[in-house]
Amino acid sequence: MALNNRGGGFPGGARGGGVGAGAVLVVLLGGWALSNSMFNVDGGHRAIKYSRVGGVKKEIYSEGTHLRIPWLETPIIYDVRAKPRNIASLTGTKDLQMVNITCRVLSRPRVDALPQIYRTLGQDFDERVLPSIVNEVLKSVVAQFNASQLITQRENVARLVRENLARRAARFNIALDDVSLTHLTFSPEFTAAVEAKQVAQQEAQRAAFLVDKARQEKQAFIVRAQGEARSAELIGDAIKKSKSYIELRKIENARQIAQILQENGGKNKLYLDSQGLGLNVNAGADDSK
Repeated sequence: MALNNRGGGFPGGARGGGVGAGAVLVVLLGGWALSNSMFNVDGGHRAIKYSRVGGVKKEIYSEGTHLRIPWLETPIIYDVRAKPRNIASLTGTKDLQMVNITCRVLSRPRVDALPQIYRTLGQDFDERVLPSIVNEVLKSVVAQFNASQLITQRENVARLVRENLARRAARFNIALDDVSLTHLTFSPEFTAAVEAKQVAQQEAQRAAFLVDKARQEKQAFIVRAQGEARSAELIGDAIKKSKSYIELRKIENARQIAQILQENGGKNKLYLDSQGLGLNVNAGADDSK
C-alpha cells in the first residue's frame, strides 16, 4: 500500500512540473512578444514598416515609440537629417583643359517618399545616386566654359551646377539643401601657362609705362628747351636795348657768391676783388672816362 501511494505520487508530480514549465514558457513568450511589439524612432529619423504579407506599407512614423506585429512586421528607419558629402570629379573644359573639381552636396531624403525610396533604392540611396549624378552634372556644366571662365565666372558655374543637380536629384526623391564648389585645380601645364601669361602681361605693362615715361620726359625736355630759347631771346633783346641788364646780373651773381662763402662758415677764406666778384667796378669807371 505504501508502494502504491509512493508510485501513485509520480504522475501528480509530473503534471505539476509540466504546468510550471508551461507557465515559464508563456511568460518568456509574452516578454519576447512585448519587447518585439514596439520600436523607437529617434529624433531626426522617420520609419516605415515592411510586412511579410503586404510588403512595404505607406504609413510613415515620426519620432517616438510605435507598435508592430512581431515577426510579421519589420520597421525600417531612415535618417532624414541633411548630410554633407564631398564628391571629386576630373573633367574637361570647353578648350580641352583638364580640371579637378570638388562639389560639396548637402542632401536628405524626402520624408513623404520614403516607401518609394526603399522600394527603388534601399537605405543606402545616397551612395547609389549622388556620385553618378554629381559627376554627370559637373561634366556637362564644365564643358560649357573655358578654363579661364571657370575662375572669372565661378558663381555662374556654381549656380548652373546647383540647378541641374537639384533637378536630377528630385527624380530620385532626394532633396538638396546646398550645393557648392569647394575645390578647383587645373593641370600643372595650364597653371604654368597662366603664370607665364601673367608675367608677360606685367612685362608688357612695364614696357608701356617706360615708353610713356620716356615720351613725357621728351616732351618735358622740349618744353624746357623752348623756354630756355625764349629766355635767351629775351635776354638778347634786353642787352641790345640797355647794358644795365648786364650790370644787374653781375650784382646778383656777386650776391650769390657772397652768400655761398658766408654759408661755408669762413673755414676757407678767399679774398676777392671786384673783378672776382663779377662787379668790375673799375671797368665801369674806365668806361665813364
